[in-house]
Order: sequence, then C-alpha cells, then structure tokens
Amino acid sequence: MRILVTGGAGYIGSHTSLELLRQGYEVTIVDNLSNSSSESIVRIEKLANKKINFHEFDLCNQKKLENCFKNEKFDAVIHFAGLKAVGESVEKALYYYQNNLVSTLSLLEVMEKNNVKNIVFSSSATIYGDPVSVPIPESASKQATNPYGQTKLMIEQILEDIVQTKNEWQVTSLRYFNPVGADPSGRIGEDPNGLPNNLLPFVSQVAVGKLSELKVFGNDYPTRDGTGIRDYIHVSDLAKAHVSAIKKPAAKNNYRAINIGTGKGTSVLEIVKAFELASGKKIKFKIVGRRAGDIAQCYADPKKAKTELGWKATKNIKDACVDAWNWQSNNPNGYSKIGKNE
Repeated sequence: MRILVTGGAGYIGSHTSLELLRQGYEVTIVDNLSNSSSESIVRIEKLANKKINFHEFDLCNQKKLENCFKNEKFDAVIHFAGLKAVGESVEKALYYYQNNLVSTLSLLEVMEKNNVKNIVFSSSATIYGDPVSVPIPESASKQATNPYGQTKLMIEQILEDIVQTKNEWQVTSLRYFNPVGADPSGRIGEDPNGLPNNLLPFVSQVAVGKLSELKVFGNDYPTRDGTGIRDYIHVSDLAKAHVSAIKKPAAKNNYRAINIGTGKGTSVLEIVKAFELASGKKIKFKIVGRRAGDIAQCYADPKKAKTELGWKATKNIKDACVDAWNWQSNNPNGYSKIGKNE
C-alpha cells in the first residue's frame, strides 16, 4: 500500500512516516516546510533504509495536488498538514481558518476526484476545551476555546458530513492529547521554530542551555501539586496508532473519532523531575501566573482505541524524557545545524 502523508516532514508526521516504512508501507510526503525541515525526510530514509517520494508544496495549491494524485496511486491518506500553535491562532485567527480549512477542503476534493476515500485525520484533544470531568471519553461535549481547536472541530464536522453522502468514505479522526519524546535513535524529534509552544521541548532546551529557565504557569490549580496535569503520549506510540488506523480502517460510509492517550495525567512539576532524572541536568524554573485559557487537568479515556484499533500506549514519561533528551543533546539546534551524531 502507498500512503500519502500530508505534513509528513513535521514532528508527528515524520515519526508516523518512519513507522509506516518500518511496517512495509510505501510513503509519499507532501509538505510546504513552513514549520518543518527536509532534513527530517533524509534521516527517515536512512533509518528505514527506504526511499520516500517527497513533494514540496502547499495543499492549498490544488493543481499541484491533482498532479501528485495523477502521477501516484494512493490507497489512503494521513492528514497532518496545518498550522498548530494555539497562541498564534488567537492572534492570527483568520490566517488559521484560511490555511487549515482551505487546505483540507482542497485535499478532500482531490481525493474524491481520484476515488481515494480512506483518510486518517490528525485531530486534537483541544476540541474538548475545559472538560467537565476526567478521564475524557469521545462522547464528551466539544467546546474548543481557540481558533486552532475550532479548525480541528470544524474539519471533524466536514468529515462527519462526508460519510453521510454514502459515497464509500472511510474516515478516522484521531484525537490525541500531548505528544512528547522522540524516536529512540535520536535522529528525528521535535524541532519547533523559535520559542517552543509545548512543555517538553521547552524543558529540553533549558537542559541543553539554549533557554535560561522554564516558566511554570500557575501552581494553584486543584491538582496534586498545584500545576496543570496533561496526558503525555510518546510520539512513537502515537505513530503506531496511525498505522493501526490504516491497518484497521473505518467501515465504508462510516466516521469514527478515537482518543489517543495513555489515560494517565502527569503534572508540569512531575515532568520537570522526570526530565532531570533522564538528563542528569537541573532544570531551572520560575512559578508565574496562570495563562488565560489554561485548564487544570486533561487526560484521555483510551478504551476505544484498544477496542477499535487494537492499540494502547506502551511507553511512559520516563521513556519520553530519555528519548527527548537523546534527541535534544545530539541535536541542540534541531535540524538547522549538524549535531554531534552526524
């Protein structure tokens, strides 16, 4: 089978592309490299000892996308491509709606024209907003609190509507929680542009000396240590969940949404402690005020993933911290400069 992976040079896309290759699939990547590096593709190919067909363009360019489908035969699509920074989405709401929605509509139109109707969509637990209770099941109310989350929710609605056409679409939305870690090889990992938006790469950059300290936003939440609790899922586990969704696709004319998480919550301070143990480095941090829109805790009810996909998380926070440190220490500047493992 040949799988088209949109946004395949990015953090989650690169790990999923590697896992697909390791499990015998052929992979084509389309990525505009706006928030990723082609170096990740070079490294994936070396790790898997297989070639990837790579096309650098934006999904909004429907003509180029049509040519890609015309020249290659795809059996399914995994759709990661899109803007993803929550804070930026608040500042640039129109930009996020334009990019994420138009690119997805372009992709779906071209898929329909070429009779490729099996898609796995990269959704997010962001759509749940501030949950009424935890763990969060797929049936929980959806109330995205920022434009990024709204685009995920709107795309899910589009996909859900498509299957109602009874036109043999098979659609899976994977709602994942907080991806962390890196491939154990240390060759690919999370390489954010500028200041990291996510906790673990921020901690990693403090440990490697790239940033001076971590800001902990609030220690007065109703949690066991006062800091926010999240469900951190190792990116390698997350990649395997996508492959499982390809192996066990949704039934024709069916839409399914599945949580991908560990079912366990870890606090900010617990992450700091785990990373200190993994790296042998002291993580300097400062408690500051809460950020607007942050919530106390959020973690998944992952039972449906086991039932529908035969998938469950196998790695823990210690694994994630060890692998993240392996990546960061060997690639202190990400993909932008050659690390000591070259």
